[in-house]
Amino acid sequence: MSKITSKLSAAEKKILRQIYWRSFTLFSAVTPAKQGASGFEYSMLPVINHFYKNDDDKKAAMVRHMSYFNSNLAMSPFIMGVAASMEKQNAKSKDFNVESINAIKTSLMGPLSGIGDSLFWGVLRVIAAGIAVSLAQSGNWLAPIIFLLLFNVPVQLVRWYGGQLGYTLGSTYIEDLYKKDLINIMTKAASIVGLMMVGAMTSSMVKFSLKWNMVVNGKSILNAQSMLNQIFIGLLPLGITLLCFYLLKNKNISINWLILGTIVVAVGLALVGIV
Repeated sequence: MSKITSKLSAAEKKILRQIYWRSFTLFSAVTPAKQGASGFEYSMLPVINHFYKNDDDKKAAMVRHMSYFNSNLAMSPFIMGVAASMEKQNAKSKDFNVESINAIKTSLMGPLSGIGDSLFWGVLRVIAAGIAVSLAQSGNWLAPIIFLLLFNVPVQLVRWYGGQLGYTLGSTYIEDLYKKDLINIMTKAASIVGLMMVGAMTSSMVKFSLKWNMVVNGKSILNAQSMLNQIFIGLLPLGITLLCFYLLKNKNISINWLILGTIVVAVGLALVGIV
């Protein structure tokens, strides 16, 4: 790791330290529509203020990083490091594909969430808790301290070095991609991965099941939800999600109105027994 970071300037090392400390605020202001976007944007401010000299460029970068972001906390600094390296390249190159920044962010969120959640929440936390519980049962007062150290020290090491690794590797490979004229292919591939992740999130997070059935002479002859599942499983959640995207993008409906409207419609349909 020291060989990688040795190539960084003093200013870049300072920026990465600022990103590390600011990244603790990632989920301090979570919203349903943006999740940790405000924390991500706050963490990226040192990068934006350092590399961009024009106020309009700074504003554009701030807006860019207010897009939806949700990933494992330990793995997030790596994504921030990659995004920081791309912002640096964007500030240097006039022909930089700005859309690639959010495309890469989105494509990394899902895989790194899976790795981070499995490794830190599923494995490390259980091991640390098992050791701490054994100590607690024997009356050792150091048990909670041991648990916190066993869990947090590896997490903080990954967070600290992950940001540096993401920044240095991002700078190296992005420059190579531009030299080889492969940046558009990378952006397209990242966008596809990102869309797959959003589709998976829609399937797992958006729930809508019909309770209405066709009844004749007191006997149910048609189960509406079962019939829809035979056509396309998750058809209604997908349709609702696409409708919300359409209203948000094409009709400029506020996110707050969409959330309120969804709640009102859901309560109304539940009251009449449709869902």
